[in-house]
Amino acid sequence: QVQLVESGGDSVQAGGSLRLSCAASVDSYRSYCMAWFRQAPGKQREGVAAIDGDSSTTYADSVKGRFTISWDNAKNTLFLQMNGLKPEDTAMYYCVAVTAPGYTFPDLPGRLSAWGQGTQVTVSS
Repeated sequence: QVQLVESGGDSVQAGGSLRLSCAASVDSYRSYCMAWFRQAPGKQREGVAAIDGDSSTTYADSVKGRFTISWDNAKNTLFLQMNGLKPEDTAMYYCVAVTAPGYTFPDLPGRLSAWGQGTQVTVSS
């Protein structure tokens, strides 16, 4: 069973930067689509960024050019570098490992996925 532990969430001012980390107990990164989702109060969960086993990346339009997703094979850790943060980026951020064949980001993953407990990001204006 995949276990995911996020860290790095914090409160920052608009324009600031944060780097989220997700320690993942996966046996083979290439078997998964690793992604970051977020959920703001009163809103549905939405996909932020994803990286496939072939290292291809996909981003939500709202974060393109500001966020960067990456994977460190040696540390089995997923990262999300967030620059130019805006108040609308305020949300709980979740690390997700998806094994469902044919999964397409940013669809909400089904049962063939594992989620971390989340880390809170708060951006003040």
